[in-house]
Amino acid sequence: MVRAADRAKRPARTSVWLEGKAPRGGTARGGGQPSGLDRDRITATTVRLLDAEGMAKFSMRRLAAELNVTAMSVYWYVDTKDDLLELALDAVFGELELPDPDSGEDWRDQLRALATGYRALLVRHPWVSPLTGTFLNIGPHSMAFSLRVQQVVRNTGLPPRTQTGAISAVFQFVYGFGTIEGHFVQRCASAGMSQDEYFRQAMSAIGEQPQFAINLESAADLMEARGGDTVEEMRERDFTFAMETLIAGIETMVARGEDR
Repeated sequence: MVRAADRAKRPARTSVWLEGKAPRGGTARGGGQPSGLDRDRITATTVRLLDAEGMAKFSMRRLAAELNVTAMSVYWYVDTKDDLLELALDAVFGELELPDPDSGEDWRDQLRALATGYRALLVRHPWVSPLTGTFLNIGPHSMAFSLRVQQVVRNTGLPPRTQTGAISAVFQFVYGFGTIEGHFVQRCASAGMSQDEYFRQAMSAIGEQPQFAINLESAADLMEARGGDTVEEMRERDFTFAMETLIAGIETMVARGEDR
């Protein structure tokens, strides 16, 4: 078993995918009886708990209780909690539908599909966004997503030197958009309100404060011009327009033929 303290001494190599060990199986250590566990079941249960209860409430003891086993049984399959979180992170990336870059489909449509799928993933699993910046994300599903993004951006016709910049522009935008959206959805659920109810209550509370009057009036004008009857419709309009702006920017840079 690798101790967390030992792995902390070499953070650049801290990844379950770099340990060079095959997934474990068999019986629970010290118990002598089949645990009925495997990494896939443990990972799937971890994802379900993180979705339902969030990162703050997640622990190996909570996971073991959900699986109806001892905590030591779980440690037979993973060395640390971080290993398990990293496995869960990669597992949800496996939910993404990846377009075939050699299908002949227009790169614009493929880029929209990848961006939309990534956004939905961040909203569906709000715990993903902080973990994305914590781990190396070199599991098979994460790497497959990254490779597909690279392949689609190559098909844009951008010079190689600028392709990573385009990837950053699109997917760092999506990361930010999806993270904020996911947190808002989570906050509304915690408050026992729909997104529209929460939004109306928040706007009403802000409107009662004179110091926010000018800002609120300006925001109201923008929201009216944007259109949409619900929070989700307004958000969808924003995301769609932002994506089209980014795609138009890529098209412009390709047309310029400039390698900046």
